[in-house]
Amino acid sequence: MSWFRRRRSPEVPAVHLPNPAEAAERFWERWQDLLPVLSASLGEGETHRVEEDIRALVAELHPDLTCSLEQGHISMYALVVTGQEDPRLRPYTDAWISLAPPSDMVWEFHDSVPPVPDPMLVTINLGERKIALADFRIVAQVDGDVVDVAVYHPALASLDEAARRTMTFLPLDVTLGERLAGERLRRVETADLEPAETISLLELRSLVRELGS
Repeated sequence: MSWFRRRRSPEVPAVHLPNPAEAAERFWERWQDLLPVLSASLGEGETHRVEEDIRALVAELHPDLTCSLEQGHISMYALVVTGQEDPRLRPYTDAWISLAPPSDMVWEFHDSVPPVPDPMLVTINLGERKIALADFRIVAQVDGDVVDVAVYHPALASLDEAARRTMTFLPLDVTLGERLAGERLRRVETADLEPAETISLLELRSLVRELGS
């Protein structure tokens, strides 16, 4: 899984249309223009060649959106464009997904991070680092129908603040799906040292899903 944000220079701010519907229309027009380049690069196994193009395209939709290029569930590839449950960005992701092409053999599209079948098999590429989700440990405290969690991984302490925050929340979103995580997780913290009595991400998924049953 490759997760990336657009890198923006403060001297050259990203420009986007204020009307979400118009911004979404422009995105899909430019996506069609970019598809031949994407297909060639992905076919050659050189995803890095198109990541900056995708970043730029998503930033024009709205500069605060985050995107990822992943293995699809029913297609070969999945493009996820998410506002990370920020209500300001929901009109943009709603407009974007409403105009998305239907899934085919090559592409599927998601407006929030979907749960993966088995997070224990996922490795996150964060720049040059590879971080296995199987190595994450979670402390979970249930309070009614919500859960407070502390997230631990031995690599988190060495990351900068932005990357540490991303790698605290992303495993939870990948495990639960971004929307279920937003509904059921109340307080999320990063643990600097491995706590006692932790559970795996799969055990967290079972616990949270039982709350809604």
